[in-house]
Amino acid sequence: MTTAAVQAPARLGRFVLQMFRPHIYATYGLLWALALEGSAVTLSGGAWRVSAATAVRVVSVVLALLFLRMLDEQKDLAYDRVHHPDRPLVTGAITVAELRGGMAVITAVVVGLNAALSPTAVVLVLVALGYGLFLAQLERRSTAVRESLLLNLLVTYPVQLLLSCYLYASLAASGAVAADWRAVPLVLLFACVFLHFEFARKTAWSSEPGARLYSAVLGPTGSAALALGLAAGAVVCEVVLFRPSTPISLLPCLMAILPAFGGWRFFASHSGSWPLPLAMGFILGSYLSLVLQAAVAR
Repeated sequence: MTTAAVQAPARLGRFVLQMFRPHIYATYGLLWALALEGSAVTLSGGAWRVSAATAVRVVSVVLALLFLRMLDEQKDLAYDRVHHPDRPLVTGAITVAELRGGMAVITAVVVGLNAALSPTAVVLVLVALGYGLFLAQLERRSTAVRESLLLNLLVTYPVQLLLSCYLYASLAASGAVAADWRAVPLVLLFACVFLHFEFARKTAWSSEPGARLYSAVLGPTGSAALALGLAAGAVVCEVVLFRPSTPISLLPCLMAILPAFGGWRFFASHSGSWPLPLAMGFILGSYLSLVLQAAVAR
């Protein structure tokens, strides 16, 4: 075994700690998987319990996010050489071969884990990873996809939709939920929560030339209005799905206070950017409240 092969796991570990901060990405993946699974089971009239299958889904989502992060590091290499010269791939702290080796291991682990659930779970998680690989090739070949912020979002966000569909369909394949029309607003709920954060974090009253902000394309007012509209969309989905009437069931809807306050601060200041902690709090608060709602609905 060569010295490079011996060092690869440690180098990959350092890459993960630097570029895939577990307290952020792993927490996001964990809450996303738990909230969607718990909500789906609750809507089907079942009593949600965390199980070994739940652990498989959580680990699969987190590893899929890591796979996509490793792919992004390679895809953005030319840009990072100019704008982010401290990135691991640029500095040589990690190599393309090591990243691809890590991606291969992740794929094997995810397939092995999901084989214990169902063939449907295996196919859907591979579709999500495969779509990520397709996007890397598309962005390499299409200047429009690389340079248009909105077009890029339009073609890249579906990978998260595919992971949400993987979570729901793997539950349906196992018999844990009865798949019906509620799958659509449930997946849309999670899309709205995330996209609120995506637009809010790239909304500011002013920007430097070439800055990749939605407010640079839509204008500060338009970008902020869209961020608020997405938060409102999440609340509408929650009302349609859960018909909240108790304090616990109202809790996910009450999370809309955070984007509302963020919007008020943004428009009142007429300077700076959208308060990022409030946008992050909306994701965490929404997912945590959905987990809590599912946990007590027994």
